[in-house]
Amino acid sequence: MSGAVTLHGLSQRATLNPFTLDVTMILLDNFSLRGRPLTLAVLVAAATLLASVPSVMAQEITLRIHHFLPAGGIQQTKMLQPWCDQIGKQSNGRLKCQIFPSMQLGGTPAQLIDQARDGVVDAVFILPGYTAGRFPAMEVFELPFMNRSAESASKAAWEFYLKHGQKEWAGLKPLAFATHDNGFIHTRDKPIRQISDLKGMRMRAPTRLTNKLLASLGASPVGMPVNSVGDAINKGVIDGFMLPWEVMPGLKLHEMVRFHTETPADRPALYTAVFVFAMNQKRYESLPADLRQIVDQASGLGLSGLMGRVWDESQNEGRAPAISRGNTIIRLSQTETDKMQTLSAALAQEWVAQMNKAGANGQQMLDDARQLIRRHDQTRTRKGQ
Repeated sequence: MSGAVTLHGLSQRATLNPFTLDVTMILLDNFSLRGRPLTLAVLVAAATLLASVPSVMAQEITLRIHHFLPAGGIQQTKMLQPWCDQIGKQSNGRLKCQIFPSMQLGGTPAQLIDQARDGVVDAVFILPGYTAGRFPAMEVFELPFMNRSAESASKAAWEFYLKHGQKEWAGLKPLAFATHDNGFIHTRDKPIRQISDLKGMRMRAPTRLTNKLLASLGASPVGMPVNSVGDAINKGVIDGFMLPWEVMPGLKLHEMVRFHTETPADRPALYTAVFVFAMNQKRYESLPADLRQIVDQASGLGLSGLMGRVWDESQNEGRAPAISRGNTIIRLSQTETDKMQTLSAALAQEWVAQMNKAGANGQQMLDDARQLIRRHDQTRTRKGQ
């Protein structure tokens, strides 16, 4: 049922939903004024009463979130679900989430960005690097030996996006950027104790820059999403892969390799990858203003930092199953790490040249990224983290 009533002294017509109309009719009955003009005093009393009635008919909005990782992984349990809980609480239940892990709605991980952009789903959690070359500005955080802390790098990535990256995200509303914790080398049959051990090995990497990193170290890079790695290593398509510890247990990858090579703990990460939590722009804009504000308050710098912090805290837990299984964990020497850093240093200047070619100031962008990371690292140090 829907209807409209004309209020005396007002030129506009107000269309009332069934609940509001019923309350209005009861109010009019009580004043014995049905069909008669309302006085200003009664109108004010009616407006006050209606404003005090709970909005039991308020529309509930469910956001469909799609991602490629297992439901039990930290990305869903400690990042996405807490965000959903927060916006649900702050909106008094008007905003809800339905999370679809492991590509349950179909497609491939590389298609998630377009699923969100095209409105097939409301939001996605994915690596922009799975769509190589489409988001080059944010790739700066995937350069080798760039990051020491996922939390610091994630906060830096958000601020960098606001300054340098927004043009790349037309049709999407990024809610957070995050980098994972330090990525390491994991191999099935051959331990990696020095750079020369990588020569000719078929190694999986997640993104364009990590493929370039592997090539600079003498390996033969093979690009693929993480949920394809287990099958590829079992079939001998690859000899090993680069990943952070966190994702290993959920995919049982520690059971498919025997050797793990870590860089020294006091050095920046050999590699990290950037993730984005992004919403369809039109879907975001369709939300009522108060709900958009709730989404904004739950997102951005704070959410990016939370995601990075969860990754920082995940390393020991992700490493434990490999230790329990008796796998061999190798700590690369400082000398070999220095060699890796030297061999891969040219990738930063290649990225700068790419940005310059696109009309940006690549060196300034690189300097800004490093400065942002350094500032957030210093803040963490002052806090004793």
